Amino acid sequence: MRPMTATLTGISSMATRQVLAELAHAWERSSGHKVVLESVGGVDAARRVAAGEAFDFVVLASDALDKLIASGRVRAGSRVDIVDSGVAIAVRSGTPRPDLSSEDALRRAVLAAPNVGYSTGPSGVALVKLFERWGIAQDLQGRLVQAPPGVPVGALVARGEVALGFQQLSELIHLEGITIAGPMPPAVQITTTFAGGVCSTSTQPDRVRELFAFMAAPGAAEVKRRNGMEPA
Repeated sequence: MRPMTATLTGISSMATRQVLAELAHAWERSSGHKVVLESVGGVDAARRVAAGEAFDFVVLASDALDKLIASGRVRAGSRVDIVDSGVAIAVRSGTPRPDLSSEDALRRAVLAAPNVGYSTGPSGVALVKLFERWGIAQDLQGRLVQAPPGVPVGALVARGEVALGFQQLSELIHLEGITIAGPMPPAVQITTTFAGGVCSTSTQPDRVRELFAFMAAPGAAEVKRRNGMEPA
């Protein structure tokens, strides 16, 4: 007799929307179970899990997930690192690509841009800290544009609202109207690890662990790289 089909519900930040959807579909085909995944701004996802909204699993930047584990909203010991995600820089299609060959070149490109877009996620926080370390935060006052939660920075670039957009490569590669000028130089690259955890509201923790094991397995590497990420 065929085992009963389970349905797992999850929530994630927008950065991992595409890669998780592909991996979840592959797991559905191999397991016969179903995954219903909602992807929203990472801040909103963390807030909803913290408020006790019922999900089987959550995938967030690792520091945000660790806070949910500490508060008891995600089960202790259930964290599984899934992908590492680096930041890339986008310009509007048809405009010149800036020189991004070194840290100094990137600093010059940022100072030359009429405005700079960044996200509400952890990469955006780290980017602002980088500008402060460079000593240019004052110069950029009035020129920094933060995309609203759940809105890709690339969308602002495509509309011409910002000249230079910084966001995880995974959130930029599927957008039209932009050109990816390149990744941030290795010396200042901002890498975010996205990890999954079993929500305390889940009644199917073992099934979630099966899903995470599938997502973290070596066989998932090709899907991750195609979506602009690396296996964690």
